[in-house]
Amino acid sequence: MARGTTVTEYLPRSAKLSASDTFSLSSKIQREVERNGISRPKGYTVSWHANPEVEKHHFGMAHPMKPWRLTLTKEIVMAYGMHTAMDTHLSRAATVEELVEFHKEDYIDFLSSVTPQNLATNYPWLKPGAVGYSGPFFGVGEDCPIFDGLFEYCSLYAGASIDAARKLTSHQSDIAINWSGGLHHAKKAEASGFCYINDIVLAILQLLRHHPRVLYIDIDVHHGDGVEQAFWSTDRVLTLSFHKYDKETFFPGTGPLDDTGPTHPDNPGAHHSLNVPLNDGIDDVSYQWLFESVVGPCIDTYRPTAIVLQCGADSLGHDRLGCFNLNIQGHGSCVSYVKSFKIPLLVVGGGGYTPRNVARAWAHETSICIGADKDLDPTLPLHTPFRHHFAEEGPTLFPPLHATRFENKNPRTYLESIVTAIREQLRYMHGAPSVQMSHIPPDIQGWREEIDKELEEEAKREEETKEEKDGAGGLLARTGRRRDYERSAGTKGELSVL
Repeated sequence: MARGTTVTEYLPRSAKLSASDTFSLSSKIQREVERNGISRPKGYTVSWHANPEVEKHHFGMAHPMKPWRLTLTKEIVMAYGMHTAMDTHLSRAATVEELVEFHKEDYIDFLSSVTPQNLATNYPWLKPGAVGYSGPFFGVGEDCPIFDGLFEYCSLYAGASIDAARKLTSHQSDIAINWSGGLHHAKKAEASGFCYINDIVLAILQLLRHHPRVLYIDIDVHHGDGVEQAFWSTDRVLTLSFHKYDKETFFPGTGPLDDTGPTHPDNPGAHHSLNVPLNDGIDDVSYQWLFESVVGPCIDTYRPTAIVLQCGADSLGHDRLGCFNLNIQGHGSCVSYVKSFKIPLLVVGGGGYTPRNVARAWAHETSICIGADKDLDPTLPLHTPFRHHFAEEGPTLFPPLHATRFENKNPRTYLESIVTAIREQLRYMHGAPSVQMSHIPPDIQGWREEIDKELEEEAKREEETKEEKDGAGGLLARTGRRRDYERSAGTKGELSVL
């Protein structure tokens, strides 16, 4: 696979603009702000977390993941002047200590040391061949290649999500946005599906320090398997994924309707992993009805105190890897609906492999977050950098994306059956879990280990008591039933799954 450091060499704006040009551009942006009625939201604060260094990285010429979609997104947002309505933060790289709150140290050590230059020497079994790497190691390979600046890329997008979550927990933001995040496939010690570090899990761990319950919603066309696995055995996170499902032919092949968490009812995570498996070609009307019919009852039953919304844009029509027929307005309606509950909200990106449409969608959803979407002129401002990249469908935020080769194979009866099944699962929750928050655990992993230790000590005390009564034969060779069940039922997660 061909490699380089950038897709196209774009010079920083400061290198191209003189002082007079900068003043002229600022004047044009200010006119857009006034013309579109853009102002800081009343009653809530939105923060935007980004670092232009993320945009410069490159997975390879033939690879569908293009970080420069973030450049296009940023330029649309700033051309309209939406940034003036938000607190903007230059995100910093996550530290190793922050990354290992979820990921294994040896995996982080590998990501931080491997480069295309030392790959053949230090990891000879990973030498690239005609069809990608010959021996996958930590999940790296053709989907997850080793490229220049890999660890910087991972650290920066993860740091942005961590900082965004902290803005929510400190009440400095009510909605925090990180379009570079949303890499939902990464596992504890494994890269997967173009994802290396699971910034979503790291952000949720931050939220759990202050919030008793977090709802994770995923509208990427691919199943949010990495996040689901991470929180498989806890009731403090409810994961809800809307995705195309085909076990045999569509990545990652997980997320059927009946996959709802550990099967044993004593496991805290039982019924707290909800999946909405869809077929090809779903359209705006069907998707919006389904989304609201599922998300509303989930919020009413679970009563989250914070929400994380993954806005993968590969669910749009005409996506390079997608198979849905959503328009940008239909995709954005999900953001509008979740925002309407006025619950602290972290908005992250995700998939999306037609960069110009990804940028349109995320710019539109930024306008929704700041409350500017109703009056925004859909014609891209003339001074928008790289405006020619949008010429194929015309310089508009809302090109028609619904006319694709995919027939809608999601009849209303099928969608109604999904809603019925999800609501049936919600009945098993018996309301939102009550969490004593007087002690804030350093991270969910430590919290689970502490509980396991307490259970083990309790079981030992019971064994000693039983031994005093019955002699040494009874329970010495057995552990508590709950630990047995959790060990078998939680093999898909437990926060330590690979």
